[in-house]
Amino acid sequence: MASERERQDALLDLLNSTPVVGGAVQDELADPEAARSWQRAHGGSGTADELRGLVQARDALQDVVRGARTATTLGPLLKGVTSRPDVSSEGVSWKLDIPPERRMAVEAVLAWSAVQRTMPGRLRPCANAECRRFVIDRSKTNRARWCSMAVCGNRMKARRHYQRTRDVAAE
Repeated sequence: MASERERQDALLDLLNSTPVVGGAVQDELADPEAARSWQRAHGGSGTADELRGLVQARDALQDVVRGARTATTLGPLLKGVTSRPDVSSEGVSWKLDIPPERRMAVEAVLAWSAVQRTMPGRLRPCANAECRRFVIDRSKTNRARWCSMAVCGNRMKARRHYQRTRDVAAE
């Protein structure tokens, strides 16, 4: 069973599967072979049905995190999913009944929900408007802004520095 951190990392990998490369949006799940590899690397079967659900979940989750759609739009992704109690000597846990081809998509929605519940406001888009990536801010201060300090953070800081020096020179 995956840990909470592993589920968060898988969610972030899914959300970040449409990066901007060379100024154009790239879909890392568009190529069937690359998608199968991605699915298998994240515990999936690699089927086309699984991929369809995963892409649908990714697109909806990206919009929800960006604020373009409400969380209620995720409802259809969970249609037909049920939960049943599993009683053992250790206590009660809940098992989800999910059609196998929809498991990855449902798990992504549930991981998003868990982040919203346990870390409100910490899953957000990168502060670089030209970037399509997301960040889960695990810092103590909750002030992380960039998907990557090495890429977007440095780029944005360099832009601000250039603008400040240019403004000073123009005075």
